[in-house]
Amino acid sequence: MNQYIALLSLLVRDYDEAIKYYTEKLGFELMEDTRLTDSKRWVVVRPIGKNSAALLLSKAENPRQLVAIGDQSGGRVFLFLYTDDFWRDYILLKKKGVIFIEEPRNEDYGTVVVFKDLYGNLWDLLEQMEPN
Repeated sequence: MNQYIALLSLLVRDYDEAIKYYTEKLGFELMEDTRLTDSKRWVVVRPIGKNSAALLLSKAENPRQLVAIGDQSGGRVFLFLYTDDFWRDYILLKKKGVIFIEEPRNEDYGTVVVFKDLYGNLWDLLEQMEPN
């Protein structure tokens, strides 16, 4: 059996503002933007790189979904953006206005910092330590 997670659905307020943030601020690529109905689109973005899962940007459609925007994980880090060069990406994201809620730190597993996305979801930017 060969299984993997390909997409994670992320609630957003507006398709176009989310596309702009994820492509311009985080440097993701827009993989698909297909209109399904007058109000619904299939919008997929992903980090540039090999073997990356992608985000399905899902516009909130009702009050329950609206209140969950930015808090899909109950305030915990929700998504993990791995990098092969922490300091390159940290400096670039900071220059683009990404909001970091702490200073970078070295942990046993690598160099990491937490940032907020457009909606307040918490992410780790992480460069893993090379195994010994």
